[in-house]
Formats: sequence, structure tokens, C-alpha cells
Amino acid sequence: MTSTSIQHLLGRKPSSPPVVAYLNELSSAVELSAAPTPEIKSYPDVIYYNFHSLGLSLLFKPIEGYKPKIGSLRSELTEDKMILESLDLYNIPQIPLSDSKKKESAFSTYPASPVILTNGEEDNSPHSLQFTRESTGKDFVQLLGEPDRKGGGSGPSSGSIGIWCEWTKHGILVEFGGVEAIGPQAWERGKDAVWKVVTIFLQNVQA
Repeated sequence: MTSTSIQHLLGRKPSSPPVVAYLNELSSAVELSAAPTPEIKSYPDVIYYNFHSLGLSLLFKPIEGYKPKIGSLRSELTEDKMILESLDLYNIPQIPLSDSKKKESAFSTYPASPVILTNGEEDNSPHSLQFTRESTGKDFVQLLGEPDRKGGGSGPSSGSIGIWCEWTKHGILVEFGGVEAIGPQAWERGKDAVWKVVTIFLQNVQA
């Protein structure tokens, strides 16, 4: 399945037609007859809709002063006062994961590849960019240029967090996985690290 651009979903409400159509399209790609019921994690300032079988997590931000109760069910949420602030796309390696990775391994790999992102606001940027399940740190830098922010990759390999890069002006954050993304030499090897999570986010959201 090839993904159409998904940035147009940012700022939408959970039950808006574009969001519903997007979830149905992803569900068809994994041979589901309908979009799965998300795992809801609600807090006063953020609500997560986790679609584990789709490799997708949607983060909604309350607006207009709305503050959901912790642990609310979807039926208890006021979805008209929530907008999509970011999407997390997961890329899970086809290898056994340790106990420390159990929470993450609940997610499947995002079914759309390549993923297409629009990128037409910068003078010298292409109108769209694409990445696949195999895209590495080097690929993202070639597409987006040097990141505006980056971190991770320091400390011993056993306890290090993976390297991450953020292209703030594009609203894209990429976390990288594999042995290339951790440990003291992570930034030397990071060009070969494959992405683990891509976050597409909305900027300047006002509550």
C-alpha cells in the first residue's frame, strides 16, 4: 500500500471524514473489514488513540478549555473539543524483542510504504518527499537536510536511548532503531540506522 499525504489530517477531530477515511484505508491494507477499536489513554492535556494492528498512534490535544478525565473511555470523551496534534508511525523490526521492548512490540509495522509527506512551504524544498520501511538516517538527511534538533545515542549500548532527529520547520521527528542507533558510536553509525518511529506533528497549536 502506498500512503497518500497525511499532513492534511493534522488539526482534524477524531470522527472527521478525512480521519475516518484514512483509518479505513489503512485497515483495508491489513485485510480488516473495518477500522479496529483504538486503545484510549486520556489525560487532562492529551489523549492517545493507539491502533496497535495498524502501527499507528494518534495524539489529540484538547481545545477550548476542555480537560478530559484520566482514564476516560472513548464514549466519555468530547471529541468535538479535540484536534489531532501528531501521528506516530511505527516500524517494528522482524527480530525477537527483549522484555524491555514489550510495550513497543504491541505495535505492528505501519502498513503503508512508501509514506508520502508534503513539503512545499520552504523555498528550496521539494513539494513532496517519500520514505519507505528501509529508509535510514542518511536517507532522511538527504530528503530534509540537517536536522534542527537531535539527541540520544550516548552512554553504554545496554542503557542508551536511540538517536533521534527533528526537522522542526517540517513538523517531522524521527527516532532510529537497531544497534546502529545506540551506544557511544551511535552518531558515527547512525547514517545506516533504519527509522523506528516517525512522528508527524502540528505546530503552534493553541488550546
